[in-house]
Amino acid sequence: MSDPPPTPLLTLRGIGKSFLGVRVLDDVDLDVAPGEVHAVVGENGAGKSTLMKIVSGGYAPDGGTVEFAGATRTFRGPRDAQRAGIGIIHQEFNLLPERTVAENVYLGHEPVRRGLVDRRGMVDRTARLLASIGETTLPADARVGQLGVAQQQVVEIAKALALDARLLIMDEPTAALADHEVELLYGLVRRLQERGIGLLYVSHRLAEVFDLSGRITVLKDGRRVTTVDTADTTADELVRHMVGRELSSYYPDRAAPEDRGPVRLNLRDAGNRKLRDVNLQLRAGEVLGIGGLQGSGRSALARAIFGVSPFTTGDVTLDDRPVRLRSPRTAMRAGIAYVTEDRKGEGIVSRQSVLDNALLASRAVFAARSGRAARTTRVRELLAAVEIRGAGDDQEIRFLSGGNQQKVVLARWLALNPRILLFDEPTRGIDVGAKSAIHDLVRRLARDGAAVLMISSDLPELLGMSDRIVVMRDGHVAGELPAGATEEEVVALAVGTVREPAQ
Repeated sequence: MSDPPPTPLLTLRGIGKSFLGVRVLDDVDLDVAPGEVHAVVGENGAGKSTLMKIVSGGYAPDGGTVEFAGATRTFRGPRDAQRAGIGIIHQEFNLLPERTVAENVYLGHEPVRRGLVDRRGMVDRTARLLASIGETTLPADARVGQLGVAQQQVVEIAKALALDARLLIMDEPTAALADHEVELLYGLVRRLQERGIGLLYVSHRLAEVFDLSGRITVLKDGRRVTTVDTADTTADELVRHMVGRELSSYYPDRAAPEDRGPVRLNLRDAGNRKLRDVNLQLRAGEVLGIGGLQGSGRSALARAIFGVSPFTTGDVTLDDRPVRLRSPRTAMRAGIAYVTEDRKGEGIVSRQSVLDNALLASRAVFAARSGRAARTTRVRELLAAVEIRGAGDDQEIRFLSGGNQQKVVLARWLALNPRILLFDEPTRGIDVGAKSAIHDLVRRLARDGAAVLMISSDLPELLGMSDRIVVMRDGHVAGELPAGATEEEVVALAVGTVREPAQ
């Protein structure tokens, strides 16, 4: 006789939620057992974030019940949920940059000694907490604003764990992590399971979902489509449930060799403080993928081309003409656009409208008032063309999903009719449907004659989108691979297990 199933730690029944008359969740059921990893997947706009905010006390449901630890709950806010034993790691960072790691981790529940905040004890506790998740190189007294994206994500994880939660919600926790940090997270998740902590795991990365979860719930248009045992389903089935098409249709066809035009950007022995002896050609009509490990120089390459951290050695030519890209304004005027990897920190102004965000580049390049109305009309046409889902272009951009925010950033640059587009992690943190739309747009831009350089840590994306792949390591080019290369070939170049080509 088999053991009875464990009593759920969390039970949601008939959860509904509306905003301004729009139904965003409708009759959603879900449960999580102690020690279970229950994944929640779906496109942006499917209702995942709203459901997580209801569980964590950010929103009150309009209908249905929330049961946690055997009792029906009505959370009055996030602190109420935290006190009950529910922690959350948000998709976007929620950290105070001028405070230390320890101050962020224990914000709002600082340890006290003799009536005063025990700062030394707080640092010691944070160091032990970081060590418990395998992070021994991050000082607990470092200022968060001085940390990289991946380290800030680790702080978010530690911040949630410091609440000693019985249920932990992880909303895209690995979106900004390097491969070795993802492995640390995997180990952490398994240790949390061993302690009986339940986990709600929201991710667009299906490989993680299959690696970690025991069950998967699919949401679409605010409703639960299905809940399945992970062992009994496939990635293709999940994609069909989410978006109604096969996984094989993710990536558009690559450019044929005859479709690629002349060399648009040529780097010869280019370098700066983070790069050395970079030799690279980017042709019109192609998507050149840039691979490599975090810190290998991928983002430094894009930032150097765009003039953020200019090249100080070597030669740069655009359409066979020597140029000096000393600043972003110079690069923009030369026809170069840059979609940064840090969408929230560098890509958008969160409290400005969709339209104002889309006009940022045009206003920077064209200071004159003449033509302003025409430029605004053009940007509005582009916003419509990229099919943004929202309440209108006067809506603050912070209320859009990550995928729709990225479309606004793309519309901003398309308004300049760029000849070269630099994409750094263009689909990080967005759902499979929005990814497909971005992929189609990138390929369409290349077919229209733009030269596209695309950095991606997602190896299937890198392989599926690229006409050629240049792999970076230690600030220089480790090698180049043709279309159709394998993940193993990319990784071998990235970690240095194969001979580098002669420079």
